[in-house]
Amino acid sequence: MEITAELIKNLREETGAGFLDVKKALQDSNGDVDKAKAVLRLIGVKIAEKKQARTAGQGIVYSYIHGDKLGVLVELRCETDFVARSEPFRAMARDLALHIAASAPQYLRPEDVLSSVIEAECQIYQQQVAAEGKPADIAAKIVEGKLAKFYTQVCLLNQPFVKDDSITVAQVIEQLTAKVGEKIEIGDFYRLQLGAKGRH
Repeated sequence: MEITAELIKNLREETGAGFLDVKKALQDSNGDVDKAKAVLRLIGVKIAEKKQARTAGQGIVYSYIHGDKLGVLVELRCETDFVARSEPFRAMARDLALHIAASAPQYLRPEDVLSSVIEAECQIYQQQVAAEGKPADIAAKIVEGKLAKFYTQVCLLNQPFVKDDSITVAQVIEQLTAKVGEKIEIGDFYRLQLGAKGRH
């Protein structure tokens, strides 16, 4: 497939990756856009990993109110005030607020889930697997898989992104990190729904 300037432009706009990275990803994948996206995600992960040691001391708190029954606050951090004022960064804060409103995560990451909650979930899964009579080694893997799925339901960073469920919220943050060249992280979030209990 021919790698045209239009194809490169469209993929750059979609992923936020640099021109040379997009061109190389398309060449390496023989013009297959889906494969090129996968390559660019790996590049984004590597860039994000390099920036993890840096301090994200700037950012914004974005608020979203849906009708008069649901409200979201999300803290999105970056390294400089320049990036905090940029449109891609503010658009990400807005998208995250909408995602939180729609997906109702309870925790930011798996490490934040209370050990008592994890233990209770694992007991349920172990009982389910025991009822199926699976061997112990297979049962342990099934429980592990079910726990991973649980994290995709309750942990914001593990959830499929509401605007593109082929990637997680963590991967969207990695893409923005690669695009703006700074460490980006979610500081905290609050979701308040009329009649519902709980902080998130």
